Amino acid sequence: MDRLFAGPKRTYNDFKKQIPKPVFAMFDSLRVYCLSLGANVVEDIRAHRIVYGKSLSFRWFADLEPNGDSIIIKIQKDRKDPFQTKIITSEQELDALKSEISDAYSTIH
Repeated sequence: MDRLFAGPKRTYNDFKKQIPKPVFAMFDSLRVYCLSLGANVVEDIRAHRIVYGKSLSFRWFADLEPNGDSIIIKIQKDRKDPFQTKIITSEQELDALKSEISDAYSTIH
């Protein structure tokens, strides 16, 4: 019954059409990285962003949103602490951010 109102679930192929060309490669790289962190990673594709969480409890650790020539990334390490917001525009920033995402994945419960 819920699907009647929500419509079909979006796929990454649908979502990637709205990713601006300047950040497409970085966004795609972040997606692959998040999915590679473990077999229990869940990808939730929303209207303007993609959220990654752990298993069925869906404790999210990364929220990725393409934004023109940058990517807005929210990282959460603990449900009780506020999330961190990062904005990246280059591959160098992307490499540094991956370790923070991995740490968030490892520590979120």
